[in-house]
Amino acid sequence: MAQSVNITELSLLQLEILENQLDQEVDSMYVPGKLHDVEDVLTDVGTGYYAEDTAEDARDFFKRKIDFLTKQMEKIQPALQETHAMKQAVMEMMSQKIQQLTALGAAQATAKA
Repeated sequence: MAQSVNITELSLLQLEILENQLDQEVDSMYVPGKLHDVEDVLTDVGTGYYAEDTAEDARDFFKRKIDFLTKQMEKIQPALQETHAMKQAVMEMMSQKIQQLTALGAAQATAKA
């Protein structure tokens, strides 16, 4: 179950850690890849098993896989948007805290002078 955090109560360091965690959460959703042999391919059919296919058969398999993943993306899209919104809020709070620290430092420097 997700835990609620009031970001206004977090320190600048905690906000930075939270921002990094949110970045990692989003980054793990993307996987790059390259195909070198376009005639015969190995298709990952799941649980560590691969099937040697022609490019056409693999294309059909991946069309079905794309349909499945598209449906899954539609399900997680709200969570991704929420994570993005949380990251934006964290970044704004970090900016505000930095401004407050800068203003406090300037006020202390003026008071000492």
